[in-house]
Amino acid sequence: MRPVFFFLLVSSLPGMVPWAHSAEKGGGEEAKPGCCRGDAAEIQRLHQTVDRLYSQFKAKEAALELEKILQFDANNFEAHVKLARAYIDIGDMVQESGTDWQQKRIGAYRLAEGFARKATKLNPSSTWGHFWTAVSVGNIAVQSSVAKQVELAGEIKNFIEKAISLDPQNGFAYHAYGVWHRKMAEIGKMGRMFASVLYGRSLPQGSMEKSIEYLKQALHFNPNVIASRLELARSYAAVDDLPQARTLLASIRERPVRFSDDSKHKQKAEQMLAELSDR
Repeated sequence: MRPVFFFLLVSSLPGMVPWAHSAEKGGGEEAKPGCCRGDAAEIQRLHQTVDRLYSQFKAKEAALELEKILQFDANNFEAHVKLARAYIDIGDMVQESGTDWQQKRIGAYRLAEGFARKATKLNPSSTWGHFWTAVSVGNIAVQSSVAKQVELAGEIKNFIEKAISLDPQNGFAYHAYGVWHRKMAEIGKMGRMFASVLYGRSLPQGSMEKSIEYLKQALHFNPNVIASRLELARSYAAVDDLPQARTLLASIRERPVRFSDDSKHKQKAEQMLAELSDR
């Protein structure tokens, strides 16, 4: 049985979101009772090591260093946010081979979810805990049954909306919401009826117009993010606005590679541009 839908909104996110959010302090960045100045200095040093490792795309090594930070300070907000992202990347790196690759991915994504949810408790007013919870839950949905996808659809939406409400300039959250709207809008009446009858739960409504609106917002705040240009082009193509789609896809050629997935997104943009040339 094919899934009713796929939460592909998260597939391009981890590689393009800024790694560190140290400006948002939720706990652990300053010395606390029981945490001496030496510990605080070591935590700062470990964060610097983590940032260096992640810039080299070494998510597993970065996660090990982040776990050391939690040994000094179990409530270090920044470490929880970074661990959520690191374990999402670790899950993404699991090769689709063997009999248990999906279980391994889900295991990594569940670890990411745990750290992201803890971050929201440590600092409920930070956009990033809610954002990474949405991303981790979305990745779990990708690997789950149709029933689980239906169950998680509304929760993912709520976390994205919360992230945006806490920071109306979080372009990455707008990116996620734009793709979410397109995926929901693409589900036909039969698919929605199928979900309602079989699982006793209605799916949230999506809108192609909202998809375009939110992806344009994403580009407004992050004009050089290739993934957002690609997704906006896909939404324009979905409503048959092919001139806009082609313009966006062609513009990706000139954009510099800044994130780990940019080369892949450039290839996909060229493939899509070739496909649209016949339409």
